[in-house]
Amino acid sequence: MSTPPLASGPHGPDALRPLLDTVLGALATGAAARGGPLPAGGPDAVAARVGDALGDVLPEHGDPDALRALVHTLAAGAADPADPLCAAHLHCPPLAVATAADLAVSALNPSLDSWDQAPAASALEARVTGTLAARLGLADAIVTTGGTEANQLALLLAREAHGAHVRLVCSAAAHHSLPRAAWLLGLPDPVVLPAPNGTLDPAALDAALTELTGPLLVAATAGTTDAGLIDPLPDIAARCAAHGVRLHIDAAYGGPLALSDRHRALLTGLDAAHTVALDLHKLGWQPVATGFLAVADATELDALHQRADYLNAGDDTEAGLPDLLGRSTRTTRRPDVLKAAVTLRTLGRTGLADLIDQVLLLARDFADRIEAHPGLELYDRPTLATVLFRPAHASDDTVAAVRRTLLHEGRAVLGRARADGRLWLKATLLNPHTGPDDLAHLLKLAEGHTPA
Repeated sequence: MSTPPLASGPHGPDALRPLLDTVLGALATGAAARGGPLPAGGPDAVAARVGDALGDVLPEHGDPDALRALVHTLAAGAADPADPLCAAHLHCPPLAVATAADLAVSALNPSLDSWDQAPAASALEARVTGTLAARLGLADAIVTTGGTEANQLALLLAREAHGAHVRLVCSAAAHHSLPRAAWLLGLPDPVVLPAPNGTLDPAALDAALTELTGPLLVAATAGTTDAGLIDPLPDIAARCAAHGVRLHIDAAYGGPLALSDRHRALLTGLDAAHTVALDLHKLGWQPVATGFLAVADATELDALHQRADYLNAGDDTEAGLPDLLGRSTRTTRRPDVLKAAVTLRTLGRTGLADLIDQVLLLARDFADRIEAHPGLELYDRPTLATVLFRPAHASDDTVAAVRRTLLHEGRAVLGRARADGRLWLKATLLNPHTGPDDLAHLLKLAEGHTPA
């Protein structure tokens, strides 16, 4: 057997071209075989089809058709976020230009743990993170795998700044990664405040901050996972300032509104935070993973610094080679910033803002349709691109069954959320290509599976 070709180097592009044709063809045939937003039959049927296609994971002799067969199988068994009826999660359809940029990263395979592995990528990352941080009104930012890592790093920086007894204060609607991060870091048990309206109540927060002692970290949210709500950030920031308490804002979902002239006022108060989580594989249309943590004080990132002589020897740093180990808690790290940089340059601020405005208007249109439908009930008017609704007069068991039936049949992907003591169907409308007919179809599917 001849030595397999490499993806980079002088002959890399020539080796990739026929393979890309194979991949693109398999993506097309797989999507056609799926025929909808996700595969029909449920988990057992999908697992059986994968097993049949995969066969022996490590055969004695290789199969030259493996690339085509497995990409086809993955596409046929995918929940496709580009399908308008796939609307359950903060799982965006990635832009083609961002996906193409991601291919270049895979081919070149830089690693951002030392400058000599990623010369251009390290310079690119520094420019892009600085620009995004400035847009949020903060000093600097580092790249993360998403909101979960950004939240964990925010708690880590708070611990390093205020000691191991710093205590997280958040609402019951905060992302689960925040209390989990407190557990991972060995911090005291969080203080979780009730959120009867889905957001952090400033008066309840003020009362808690008055009673609690010791160093505290308040975590507010700009875009809750369940309902897409934004906490009253200016009032929360004022309470934190009055009590001398550190503030983190999880803006993984809603942070990109900073790009929109129409909607950025919803983020008023964001620049008062000490740290902010941002995630562009939600309202940024990037392939996973593309997250950031922005900081108000760039020197706080010094807490992440590590010394490994083979990566950032002191004399190399003194000679001018950038030290990258303090830009993440990870070592090997791909330059996920390239796809974001390509997108920002290709679309510009106004191009991305147009997409954001479009999907938020789409959510409002969807809410209008629900309100006008006698057989459906709307939870509330949407703040972002998330809409909660349910069949009118249905039990929670019926709502859950509607969702699972649509999933099993492969006809639609709707999420679920509990609010106001009841279970709701959740539509997260992140596809800017979704049209009025798609919205009508989605409602018809939900209505059609409602028992009489």
